[in-house]
Amino acid sequence: MIPRYSRPEMVANWSAETRFAIWFEIEAHATEKQLAEVGVVPKEGADKIWEVMNARKAELGDYGFDVERIDEIERTTKHDVIAFLTHLSEIVGPDARFVHQGMTSSDILDTTLSVQMKRAADILLADIDALLAALKRRAMEHKHTITIGRSHGIHAEPTTFGVKLAEAYAEFSRNRARLVAARDEIATAAISGAIGTFANIDPQVEEYVAEKLGLSIEPVSTQVIPRDRHAMFFATLGVIASSVERVAVEIRHLQRTEVLEAEEFFSPGQKGSSAMPHKRNPVLTENLTGLARLVRGMVTPALENVALWHERDISHSSVERMIGPDATVTLDFALARLTGVIDKLVVYPENMRKNLDLLGGLHNSQRVLLALTQAGYSREDSYAAVQRNAMKVWEHRGDRAGLFAQNLKADPDVTLSDAQIDAMFDDGYHLKHVDTIFSRVFGA
Repeated sequence: MIPRYSRPEMVANWSAETRFAIWFEIEAHATEKQLAEVGVVPKEGADKIWEVMNARKAELGDYGFDVERIDEIERTTKHDVIAFLTHLSEIVGPDARFVHQGMTSSDILDTTLSVQMKRAADILLADIDALLAALKRRAMEHKHTITIGRSHGIHAEPTTFGVKLAEAYAEFSRNRARLVAARDEIATAAISGAIGTFANIDPQVEEYVAEKLGLSIEPVSTQVIPRDRHAMFFATLGVIASSVERVAVEIRHLQRTEVLEAEEFFSPGQKGSSAMPHKRNPVLTENLTGLARLVRGMVTPALENVALWHERDISHSSVERMIGPDATVTLDFALARLTGVIDKLVVYPENMRKNLDLLGGLHNSQRVLLALTQAGYSREDSYAAVQRNAMKVWEHRGDRAGLFAQNLKADPDVTLSDAQIDAMFDDGYHLKHVDTIFSRVFGA
């Protein structure tokens, strides 16, 4: 992660200070539980750990740890958890010997990662909520703004710009539900000892720590929490990133000079090109396409982390130290950026109308086709008659206004009356169920 594409709250979630603070909470809560209920640690030992650390935090006004000191110790130990525990013993004194009783490093590392990923999911859910609000507002604004729909990049039939935005709203609503499920799946604690059998620690300790941290317990772990949970989480981030890109690509297409139905807000003083002063480029949505690629690129390593040797190896560790922060920080930034793009998106209804009329009414071809079949023609003959007249319009290089209807009226094989043909060029016909679509997406 780099500052250019980072936001403070998500960055703070992955900071060393936050990580060590969670480590301490896990160790201290575990030590608490190993008092009377379990009978491993004397009460004064557990109390002393909290007292010393709380006093130190009050004195220093921070997390209570010296990150540089922990790093210094790790340069010798080559083990981050041992470096942390050594520093904790320097602060707490002899009572630190009661910490980490019966636990292994992965109990700390994996449970901490669960906390951080759960918190990251909460930030991303807030991002999605903000995006949904922007999409809904703009969809309502353009509910009846008619525009041409396209398939394969070619004019198809009319829709509205509001329907386009409603589609994005529905997609991100699904993404929200997926992320809630992924957050719940990843939010598990494992305090089960060196191989997951609780040989040297009571399961009650795991249950207590999980409750204190707002996690569920891992039903069965090895030395680590099963990585299918993590794979699901990152796969969900990849799907959300793809949805971000889908909306971004649509805006990029709509901003093309030949289309120009919508464009990113171009702020006063903004420059589009160092060489060409006239340029107004879709730089934000192009950036979102790139960021989406990065998030998706982190999904495959997460999937490959699922298969570990026996009860555990550390091939997953280096991957997660990178993709945990990078994927969530990048997606957090991308969602916020997309929200800003939607919120300020400049829409050009007059250009939408102009483009809709570009092919002289060809977007009504299916309606004419159906009318001919209902008049008794075979589908094959109806299709041939409509296509024949449509291709004349397609190949015409002059003004096409009303040309399709004129061709149909002049064709002896099209036995519909002029009034019947004219009635088929009412654009309201295509939009009669917009209210139904909106009620399905947004409710009554």
